[in-house]
Amino acid sequence: MKKETILHIPMSEYAHGLDERRIVLRLRAARGDLERVTLWYGDTACRKTPIDWFPEPMERVLSDEYHDWWELTLECPYHRIFYHFELSDGAESCYYYGGVFTYKLVDDRSEYFKLPFNHRADIARVPDWVHEAVVYNIFPDSFATSRRYISGEATQREFGGLTTHGKLGGTIRGVTENLDYLSGLGINCVYLNPIFAAGEYHKYDLIDYYHIDPCLGTNEDFRELVDSAHGLGMRVIIDGVFNHCGWRFFAFEDVVQKGEASRYKDWFYRLEFPVVRPEDPEAIPGYECFGYERLMPKLDTANPEVREYFCAVGEHWVREYGIDGWRLDVASEVDDSFWREFRRRVKAAKPEALLIGEVWESAGHWLDGSMFDSAMNYELRRHCRRFFAEQTEDAFTFSGRCTGMLMRYRRQLVPAQLNLLDSHDVGRFLSLCGGDARRYRLAVLFQLCFPGIPSVFYGDELGASGLVEADYRRPMPWQGGNEKLLAFYRRAIALRRELAPLRRGDFRCISAERGSGLFAFSREYGGERVYVAVNCSDRAEKCALPGEKLWSEGLEADKIGPYGFAVTVSRG
Repeated sequence: MKKETILHIPMSEYAHGLDERRIVLRLRAARGDLERVTLWYGDTACRKTPIDWFPEPMERVLSDEYHDWWELTLECPYHRIFYHFELSDGAESCYYYGGVFTYKLVDDRSEYFKLPFNHRADIARVPDWVHEAVVYNIFPDSFATSRRYISGEATQREFGGLTTHGKLGGTIRGVTENLDYLSGLGINCVYLNPIFAAGEYHKYDLIDYYHIDPCLGTNEDFRELVDSAHGLGMRVIIDGVFNHCGWRFFAFEDVVQKGEASRYKDWFYRLEFPVVRPEDPEAIPGYECFGYERLMPKLDTANPEVREYFCAVGEHWVREYGIDGWRLDVASEVDDSFWREFRRRVKAAKPEALLIGEVWESAGHWLDGSMFDSAMNYELRRHCRRFFAEQTEDAFTFSGRCTGMLMRYRRQLVPAQLNLLDSHDVGRFLSLCGGDARRYRLAVLFQLCFPGIPSVFYGDELGASGLVEADYRRPMPWQGGNEKLLAFYRRAIALRRELAPLRRGDFRCISAERGSGLFAFSREYGGERVYVAVNCSDRAEKCALPGEKLWSEGLEADKIGPYGFAVTVSRG
């Protein structure tokens, strides 16, 4: 038995409450090492010694290259339990508890693993609507000026004595006038990159958090957008930039003008007095910034005044305009206490509001139920890039990457992760595929069938491309877009919205062999199981999926041709 590989961490993604009666318990072991794992649990407050133990068999649910994950959803009458694992590899059996391996049990309850109390206040909960969501991410300046049209013209507008800039002429009204297009695509949630008054076209250097940038429109334009979207059954999420502001934001302006006498000097990080806004874009400012971007001084969100100001902003757009959530910029660089208070305030205003953190790495630290509901899943993009676009990893490795994404968070948080192939910060995935629509479509199909919220970046469905900023933020290709790809997106999104297992089902790998490009998996929910197979290789692969065929390309008998796919369903 490879004991050195076995891992269980109490009070974590390895042991957490789904609700007040159900507890998820996981154990990691070496791949193929254990034949059987049994959980034994008891009531911490049991009045007998020795206590009563109750056994439950665990299931090996997923594997990566090196490990198996065993899992059990324990329906338990006790709010506080202690527990241990009985492990067997066929040749040896032992107990595992308290971080040690032993061949006997003891009466001392403090030695066992423990869930002190499955408290309702500590159970991570996400809005139920995330299971149904298909997100469309819009970079407002680049999307539309009006119905099916973007002017492509630079704009300048006055705001409070300052000038704001647009690059391509997109507006809030342009989004509203194209909601029918998004609805027809199957979208039911719109996520907008920043829309508040800011100097640059990207709107991440904010001047004012209570007004729409005049290059994009007015507050009433935005209210109309939200109301119209809600009328079509679509939710609206907006970008919250609270790690930093723009260098013309009123508080930073005051610090520049008054120096150490400014009442706002403690709103910012590491100011050097006098505070100078350097004209040279290559200069490193005498104040902390987002990166070294001089236009974006970093806020000290641990300051009580700063926390109150921006939590009030969070509440305002939820209460007054009815938005359905926030995507939170540079979330990993903001202090935890701010996010906990921000969550409390926004959720009090709208319990079903969704909070998505921009975290490029694994986001487990922020996904314990006290801060965010979700994070931008850039890891999915990275793994898809290696498997579908670059083809540098085989199906066996890719399957392990999928396991990592599913096992790294508490189970109820996985369906809320924002699964993206593209965003405003990265080159278009189609370009990563070298323009090969076959590989790109396989990645899209996988994205729409994998657990989590699929996010489509504007124009992806029309074949938008580009590897540098000017290209991947180019105008929406309303004319001359790839209609065949658009039809593929519509069908793939419709498939997800029609089949409950693709929205809510458990994930299991069916086929992922070393050296193969064939990856097959299933999603099961409510007695229905959907099977998906994608062949990201230039040779036919044998694959016989059970059930009724729903959609396929390149499927002949029990083989899927190069860059083909198949989706089937079995019921009952």
